Amino acid sequence: MFREGSRDDAALVKEGLFDKLEIGIASDVTIRDKWSCGEIKKPETINYRTFKPEKGGLFCEKIFGPTKDWECYCGKYKKIKHKGIVCDRCGVEVTLSKVRRERMAHIELAVPIVHIWFFKTTPSRIGNVLGMTASDLERVIYYEEYVVIDPGNTDLVKKQLLNDAKYREVVEKWGKDAFVAKMGGEAVYDLLKSEDLESLLGELKDRLRKTKSQQARMKLAKRLKIVEGFVSSSNRPEWMVLKNIPVVPPDLRPLVPLDGGRFATSDLNDLYRRVINRNNRLKAILRLKTPEVIVRNEKRMLQEAVDALFDNGRHGHPVMGAGNRPLKSLSEMLKGKNGRFRQNLLGKRVDYSGRSVIIVGPELKFNQCGLPKEMALELFEPFIIKRLKDQGSVYTIRSAKKMIQRGAPEVWDVLEEIIKGHPVLLNRAPTLHRLGIQAFEPVLIEGKAIRVHPLVCAAFNADFDGDQMAVHVPLSIEAQLEAKVLMMAPDNIFLPSSGKPVATPSKDMTLGIYYLMADPTYFPEEHGGKTKAFKDEVEVLRALNAGGFILKDEICGSRRDETGRGIHIHEKIKVRIDGQIIETTPGRVFFNTIVPKELGFQNYSMPSKRISELILQCYKKVGLEATVRFLDDLKELGFVQSTKAAISMGLKDVKIPEIKKEILKDAYDKVAIVKKQYEDGIITDGERHSKTISIWTEVSDLLSNALYSEIKKQTNSKHNPLFLMVDSGARGNKSQLKQLGALRGLMAKPNGAIIESPITSNFREGLTVLEYSISSHGARKGLADTALKTADSGYLTRRLVDVAQDVIITERDCGTLNHIEVSTIRQGSEELLPLKDRVYGRTVSENIYQPGDKSNVLAYAGDVLTSAQAEAIDDAGIESVKIRSTLTCESRRGVCAKCYGLNLANGHLIGLGEAVGIIAAQSIGEPGTQLTMRTFHLGGVAATSSTPEIVAECDGILVYLDLRVVVDQEGNNLVLNKMGALHLVQDEGRSLSEYKKLLSTKSIESLATFPVELGAKILVNDGAAVTAGQRIAEVELHNIPIICDKPGFVHYEDLVEGVSTEKVANKNTGLVELIVKQHRGELHPQIAIYADANMKELVGTYAIPSGAIISVEEGQRIAPGMLLARLPRGAIKTKDITGGLPRVAELVEARKPEDAADIAKIDGVVDFKGIQKNKRILVVRDEITGMEEEHLISLTKHLIVQRGDSVIKGQQLTDGLVVPHEILAICGVRELQKYLVNEVQEVYRLQGVDINDKHIEIIVRQMLQKVRITDPGDTTLLFGEDVDKKEFYEENRRTEEDGGKPAQAVPVLLGITKASLGTESFISAASFQDTTRVLTDAACSSKTDYLLGFKENVIMGHMIPGGTGFDTHKRIKQHLEKEQEDLVFDFDSEFESVAG
Repeated sequence: MFREGSRDDAALVKEGLFDKLEIGIASDVTIRDKWSCGEIKKPETINYRTFKPEKGGLFCEKIFGPTKDWECYCGKYKKIKHKGIVCDRCGVEVTLSKVRRERMAHIELAVPIVHIWFFKTTPSRIGNVLGMTASDLERVIYYEEYVVIDPGNTDLVKKQLLNDAKYREVVEKWGKDAFVAKMGGEAVYDLLKSEDLESLLGELKDRLRKTKSQQARMKLAKRLKIVEGFVSSSNRPEWMVLKNIPVVPPDLRPLVPLDGGRFATSDLNDLYRRVINRNNRLKAILRLKTPEVIVRNEKRMLQEAVDALFDNGRHGHPVMGAGNRPLKSLSEMLKGKNGRFRQNLLGKRVDYSGRSVIIVGPELKFNQCGLPKEMALELFEPFIIKRLKDQGSVYTIRSAKKMIQRGAPEVWDVLEEIIKGHPVLLNRAPTLHRLGIQAFEPVLIEGKAIRVHPLVCAAFNADFDGDQMAVHVPLSIEAQLEAKVLMMAPDNIFLPSSGKPVATPSKDMTLGIYYLMADPTYFPEEHGGKTKAFKDEVEVLRALNAGGFILKDEICGSRRDETGRGIHIHEKIKVRIDGQIIETTPGRVFFNTIVPKELGFQNYSMPSKRISELILQCYKKVGLEATVRFLDDLKELGFVQSTKAAISMGLKDVKIPEIKKEILKDAYDKVAIVKKQYEDGIITDGERHSKTISIWTEVSDLLSNALYSEIKKQTNSKHNPLFLMVDSGARGNKSQLKQLGALRGLMAKPNGAIIESPITSNFREGLTVLEYSISSHGARKGLADTALKTADSGYLTRRLVDVAQDVIITERDCGTLNHIEVSTIRQGSEELLPLKDRVYGRTVSENIYQPGDKSNVLAYAGDVLTSAQAEAIDDAGIESVKIRSTLTCESRRGVCAKCYGLNLANGHLIGLGEAVGIIAAQSIGEPGTQLTMRTFHLGGVAATSSTPEIVAECDGILVYLDLRVVVDQEGNNLVLNKMGALHLVQDEGRSLSEYKKLLSTKSIESLATFPVELGAKILVNDGAAVTAGQRIAEVELHNIPIICDKPGFVHYEDLVEGVSTEKVANKNTGLVELIVKQHRGELHPQIAIYADANMKELVGTYAIPSGAIISVEEGQRIAPGMLLARLPRGAIKTKDITGGLPRVAELVEARKPEDAADIAKIDGVVDFKGIQKNKRILVVRDEITGMEEEHLISLTKHLIVQRGDSVIKGQQLTDGLVVPHEILAICGVRELQKYLVNEVQEVYRLQGVDINDKHIEIIVRQMLQKVRITDPGDTTLLFGEDVDKKEFYEENRRTEEDGGKPAQAVPVLLGITKASLGTESFISAASFQDTTRVLTDAACSSKTDYLLGFKENVIMGHMIPGGTGFDTHKRIKQHLEKEQEDLVFDFDSEFESVAG
């Protein structure tokens, strides 16, 4: 199918001297005359006795070339001197045997055969060109019915189908010569050849213009696209029918003799043999006068044999081989993980690599790895041989190899010399992000295991429980330079996903540092002494190392403290630092000896989080080199101190809180009350379950905090080892601590539901048999999840990489004026992500001034914000900042550096050619895999989040904003709408209305904002003063209440027992509850409120959703604030990435959520207009323009707005998740981009994973890359076609310049799979998914791949157009070629030239 001009083109392809690739449909002439080296006439393969190929068969040497180098079949010509001679006896050319990998042959078919890809792959290309359905075509192709090709003077119609009986009838009526009707491939060939594509194109365009039906237009547009593909290319439609088929070179479908006279063969050989056998049989039959039925059957069998060769199983049952296994056809060879694209072209094997188990190498420097001597000898063999020859130790390669095998002393000397300055690459599978491959200087070691520096383990996600790593040797000078300059471990100490340090001390290193930096535990005053004072650090260290420090205590009497002699390591001392007297400990003074002076004296405890911050600070202030030295010192110090501290955990260190019994008793009482409420019919079973779980969650937290306070206490001037381990971040967390000493708590079932009876024992006390069984139930889920979800996460990463692989930095600045707006992310009053973290490293699109002072510019437009500027903007109290983003970048191809911002891996502006798309995909995919494994560590402990009340954080005035409230009988304010919030503002003596006005215009900033749910009970009046710690509101967690806001009498409407409602007797309580059930028909359950008992004056109506439990009775008098009904919320399930990963996939695939919410199409006020066909008619009316938008909402959905509520465009009207496509249609592209970025971030934030917005923005950009044509105007674009935005604007610009009418289009959101397949490169799309469909589509349109992305270049064997392969790096490459001869390579000067 690939189009190739001539044999010269093949030579160019071999040399790699081409910059684009065109694919087309091969004509029978091309196959026979240009590709083929001969026709195969026999199905024979090789002779079973001589094992030599049979003449004229599938392995024929005359056609494909000799099986042995420079030797013909008969043996007349042997050796290279006869090169190029064609033997006059056997006809074999004397050449290299490798031509058998390149030379093709062909099979001349007895009848034309339809190519199954063009007929069966949807949409059917042949069907679309001919305007016939796939089922009609199938009947013709497989010789079931005739098709009329030329009706002549008969009453038949062209392309009409005739069955046997009808055909005979027509022949009798009109005679055989009056018309032409045929069957099979021949009929299709004739029809395609007779098709006038130019006039068909004009006709389709006319019909498209005239047709009003949207569905018909879409159908026509699809057909038009296929026809236009043929017209605009040099393809002819009849080439989709084959007259001869090419045969793959024999060395690509080998046949290998095994012992015992059997053969191992490629499935293709069997499939080709079936085709040749049937073809030869058909030729023989056609020569004889054979009955038509037999001929027809034989033709059908040949068609099926060719179908099986091209795509086995696509039509009918697959052809089976030995062991009842379907044979692998040509399509299977290309498709899937083991196909040609992914297995061979994208996943190549390399030599000069080795793998071994890894062990820790604490003695190594950060840039080193320990390489076993034997492995190094094997890996560096070519370099050793060259050096031995240069020295004159050996003269031939063979003798050098023997010398290496002997292990001669000079070999080891040479090896030591060679590996100096020659980096090696270490890789640990799975390589989830770019830090999975790093370069190190090898250090030769004894033994067979590779030694790894402890600080790089986090980047590789490696531990030493049997993990293996692979070593690769960069061979060329360029590869060595890249490894040295770009890939060395010290250059990769920050995560590209968030910019946080990845090389941070952990485990014992953290523990040692934390121990050294711990708060003072020994106060001399308490022991009758005085606080010692020292003139400088040197004096402190001298004292620390002097004498024997005796520590007296009541329990052990006098004992010597080994860690600090002379003074206690945790003693409170005074010391002069930089001219100031400060209180500290000797441990801290000791620690500060390794801290760079620029960072100042560190005088606080040092848990892992703070160490991480210190490393980041160090990098910003003193640079990379000093940071790497500091990291090595930290490692050294950490290990030494944790050894000296000898912290070990004993059973008695696990303290059980004394209040445990009391708290448990209280909890059991509360659960009993909830159970009683359920038995009395006040609450449902679902509510009882939810409330019980809330009680136990609270108990869990209480006991966990009590335990933590307990172990925090010091005994005998010593810290609890357990506390040290957890608080330092070395090992364990509060959840595990809780299970050790408090209680194991609630457990989850495998389906995610929480078991409501908790495990009240802890590991210190031991579990009962029943508790153990319950706990193992949930723990198994964690293990199963690990295995299953890792695959899901890997697949997500693969799709993300595919969609973003061609996003590279192509220019410095695109000059766009567009921007996005970012602000602090809050949840209630809690600040989840401060503004400084969101804007750091991003380019500002407008000047940012100090509020109230225009003369003070915090940042100018075009500035890339530094951490100091970001901090200043946050401190100035600025709410939101306009920044440039890859979402708004206007680069013609890829994105520009300014829109992207800083490279988070090194804090510099991103460089040209950086593969930011792949970095983005890895940043999102890598934590996905980590998160899936996270349930494993919690051992199935239920992790729910519940906040039943809102508490004021500080003093201020409480202001209700956008809240509708009703006062209940107890004087509390109940919230009636969903979108409002409570604001806490500074008391400035203003009136309430002033505060509200200022808040709504954002003229003042609230101290805290609390969004409140429908049904929340506000305990403080609007405008009242509140104090810090005061309860402001209570939130209803378990029900969505339906509250009455006016007094009156209850009247049930359409609440018909047995139809729309049912009385359910509670099994446990015996009480009867009235529940609204799902129903069909015209009933619309609602409660009407009338002003009087006679039900004359209607006050209001309340729609009751299905599943709600009615709380009032017919005719009951009610007051405002009373509960009419309640809808139990879904049972609480554990929030864990098991729900999160599918959510991320759902968002990036742009799928419609299962329980989709309805959103408002315009701004306005809500009203109801009755019910129609089981759907409630909700109207949003714009009060100003009078415009109305109707929403038909299913009666089963729960409305979260009520009559009279003001809503804004895009606001949810019902519960559920929003459909992204609706946001796009209603609110536009900007709002959708914001929604997608925030929703993806939400999933990761829940798990405490930090990913920078810019990575998610790149994926969203790719999803919104296309527009859908609604009116093609005078352009060459087609209606309904999805085209790239840039192509669309370019085409419109050209058309307008020519005075034509431009096309109209709407933005379209594509999921990442669809976006990957819609990429401009057909090679990239084919290597992703749907290989056959992509190739068929590309061939029909004669697509050209300009090899602009990464994957297509890797597949074609070219250097990738990114990083050092980017165009602007060409000059460095040319400079390197001059230096190629010189083996002593000056890396440092080269590094400067690259950096420059």
